[in-house]
Amino acid sequence: MLCLPFSLCFLSLPVPCQLQASKWLQANDLQKEVYQHLAYYVPKIYCRGPNPAPQREDMLAQHVLLGPMEWYLCGEDPAFGFPKLEQANKPSHLCGRVFKVGEPTYSCRDCAVDPTCVLCMECFLGSIHREHRYRMTTSGGGGFCDCGDTEAWKEGPYCQKHELNTSETPEEEVITIEASCFKTLLTVEKSDTYYCMLFNDEVHTYEQVIYTLQKAVNCTQKEAIGFATTVDRDVSKLIRNTSRQTKPLKVQVMHSSIVAHQSFGLKLLTWLGSVIGYSDGLRRILCQVGLQEGPDGENSSLVDKLMLYDSKLWKGARNVYHQLFMSSLLMDLKYKKLFAIRFARNYERLQSDFMKDDHDREFSIADLSIQIFTVPSLARMLITEENLMTTIIKTFMDHLRHRDIQGRFQFERYTALQAFKFRRVQSLILDLKYVLISKPTEWSDELRHKFLEGFDAFLELLKCMQGMDPITRQVGQHIEMEPEWEAAFTLQMKLTLVISMIQDWCALDEKVLIEAYKKCLTVLMQCHSGFTDGEQPIVLSMCGHSVETIRYCVSQEKVSIHLPVSRLLAGLHVLLSKTEVSELSPPMLIEHPLRCLVLCAQVHAGMWRRNGFSLVNQIYYYHNVKCRREMFDKDIVMLQTGVSMMDPNHFLMIMLSRFELYQIFSTPDYVLKMLRKMLYFLFTGERFSPGIGQVNATDEIKREIIHQLSIRPMAHSELVKALPEDENRETGMESVIEEVACFKKPGLTGRGLYELKPECARNFNLYFYHFSRAEQSKAEEAQRKLKRQNREDTALPPPALPPFCPLFASLVNILQSDVMLCIMGTILQWAVEHNGYAWSESMLQRVCFLAPNNSPSILAMLETLQNAPHLEVHKDMIRWILKVNLFYITSSRDKDKAERKRKAEIARLRREKIMAQMSEMQRHFINENKELFQQTLEELDTSTSGVHENR
Repeated sequence: MLCLPFSLCFLSLPVPCQLQASKWLQANDLQKEVYQHLAYYVPKIYCRGPNPAPQREDMLAQHVLLGPMEWYLCGEDPAFGFPKLEQANKPSHLCGRVFKVGEPTYSCRDCAVDPTCVLCMECFLGSIHREHRYRMTTSGGGGFCDCGDTEAWKEGPYCQKHELNTSETPEEEVITIEASCFKTLLTVEKSDTYYCMLFNDEVHTYEQVIYTLQKAVNCTQKEAIGFATTVDRDVSKLIRNTSRQTKPLKVQVMHSSIVAHQSFGLKLLTWLGSVIGYSDGLRRILCQVGLQEGPDGENSSLVDKLMLYDSKLWKGARNVYHQLFMSSLLMDLKYKKLFAIRFARNYERLQSDFMKDDHDREFSIADLSIQIFTVPSLARMLITEENLMTTIIKTFMDHLRHRDIQGRFQFERYTALQAFKFRRVQSLILDLKYVLISKPTEWSDELRHKFLEGFDAFLELLKCMQGMDPITRQVGQHIEMEPEWEAAFTLQMKLTLVISMIQDWCALDEKVLIEAYKKCLTVLMQCHSGFTDGEQPIVLSMCGHSVETIRYCVSQEKVSIHLPVSRLLAGLHVLLSKTEVSELSPPMLIEHPLRCLVLCAQVHAGMWRRNGFSLVNQIYYYHNVKCRREMFDKDIVMLQTGVSMMDPNHFLMIMLSRFELYQIFSTPDYVLKMLRKMLYFLFTGERFSPGIGQVNATDEIKREIIHQLSIRPMAHSELVKALPEDENRETGMESVIEEVACFKKPGLTGRGLYELKPECARNFNLYFYHFSRAEQSKAEEAQRKLKRQNREDTALPPPALPPFCPLFASLVNILQSDVMLCIMGTILQWAVEHNGYAWSESMLQRVCFLAPNNSPSILAMLETLQNAPHLEVHKDMIRWILKVNLFYITSSRDKDKAERKRKAEIARLRREKIMAQMSEMQRHFINENKELFQQTLEELDTSTSGVHENR
């Protein structure tokens, strides 16, 4: 038998001649001998009774099982062979240190391509990034150091330790030998005893496991505690007590020899990780062996099998082989690419397994997506070659949606039973963010095609959300049960950055932008075809203007706050420069965003109190910094888009109708609040958004900071929380803060605060559209107090505004439209008549804000109001308006006078020039015709003399 001599060879380690001889054995013979050896000794070492001694097992495994393999690999005593390998090794320029839970990590805010690019402490201290702006965090475990990865850093990819070098490939003979050894060990295939295996999870508590064990195996509490501790020995913290008990604790009866081989498998994986650390060549050999397809074809490689069986392995096994993947496959771009392709092809299966997994994502192979998708070259390759963007989105949708009665796809209603699944599905959105986080610098036709294909899938996702969770105003009694609303907003918050990133991708290529715009418009029209209930056509007439619209009342019909398709179209529209947009129907564009704004106004007016706190919470998050960029802000953009393409009178009439203010002279009490809100929306029109106004992103963030500091001085952390973040978790504050604020150092017990520079106060806008009502009140009080301290009048006029971009230039016409003048004139007339029922001071304040450079009739009313005793608080503002207009009129008159004078002077100079030219021509003619001219004079004299004689 071959088993005995080979075993004896293994047991007599210091016999290099025998081991060397085995290297010439045929591969099949070697494999057979090793299998027999392992089959005999592994069960004897790892199945030695109910109370195994781990230290003794490890010692025997090293001596009998692993030691001979080390001799085989080195060709000599490993104590000498491995140091030689390590000394001759030219290691990878990648660090690849795998982080432990709680270990500090560092990311350079100036140089990191994205926030997932991190350094270990040693590499950070030896890099240029220690002198830059950096972010320090603690690792959740599982990631690794990105030092040496040129795609992770804009500059300084290498620390002093990992300066670029080139690894050498081992000799062909050595490759064959080592590959044979690795292949044999990685494809390892009985006493008649069995084990009852109890598997750990993140579902059950200690107490539940202990109680169940006592009942199931009739043991004491002390024994049960010991068993439970053994089950959980790989976990560093107590299992959380949650309500996820949807299935029992996993229990499996297994043959003792299988348990033994599994235990040895863990030891073997750990050993492989240490062995390849000696030589980069060994690491590459392991990669080749692991990725080599087996006889079964697709998904038959070791790497594929491990990934596909990941959810069936216990936690310890997962941790070990994940770390082995990271220290081998992910340490080389060539093998990382091959692994990425297999990961992408198995993506849907891996995510489906994770949805049913009883362990958290950090223990799943799915968590390796961050190591693959954030590499720009890999992400781009996976989009074009594996259609990854579409795969992620469709996988996400398949886990959450269903078909309704009409056969349309919709998201499942969120229930307590689906909470666990819903949290897990959100991780797919994170994967999509990873794929998009690095924007392309060059576009190929294939990339355009695949991105737009992914864009189609994304539109299908947003289409399912369009009109999600519709609500109807509760009348009569209070709503009995608060409806579920958190799921939709959780989804919205997760998608906010993804939507922004998709818009950024579209902005980089005109062909992609135009095509994406058309696709989005088509989907929006499809969505609108499903919102026709109760929408009867009507005609509105006012101030000599008429417009066709629909009869719709927000306070009576269904309305939804979720309109992602409309908002995506608004974002794409802002990016347009030369594109034809004749296909657009402005009333269709503004309809649903306008309804959403009306809903907010009615909630603030107290009309929806019977709908409970769920609606109040929705309105809060709609305006909150976490959601507003792709909700409230985009609704304002869409209204601006509509106004820029419509007759402003038509827009205002539709707006009055939706606010239920069309019959403005006979309205109930709540209409005062509605009218104030409508006026607020009319001058909310934002010019400080790139693409709408002629500004850039720096101007936009400056404005945000100015208005936050207009409320009160703020600490750095407080100010950061009030600003929106981009996909790199950056606000842009550091680049502009010194231009708009001064830092006041902390005292002995205080904290440092940023204070607004005095010269920046002129940019304060009382009706800044991101102010809440409380913030607006505080800012107004603070700015008036500041003006009183400086002995200035307390008027808070609108600041100077940047010009609109050409696409939105016509927006200014709304202030001079007949309907707008009618609205403003009516409110001012109410103030003149001092009818407390019909008007309020805040309404007048809003009109004053819109009044500069307005019509003579408006100015005449303001002149009447400037001395009204009941408007003392508004006098400064009214006088400022009149002063501005007087200056404007005087300047215009002076300008006209100067222009007339200039034109008269030009005419005089032109006449003098003409006369001079005529004189010159006359002299020239005389000089050239002297004889003729002399003869003419003589004839004239003769003729004159004859006349005299006749007299």
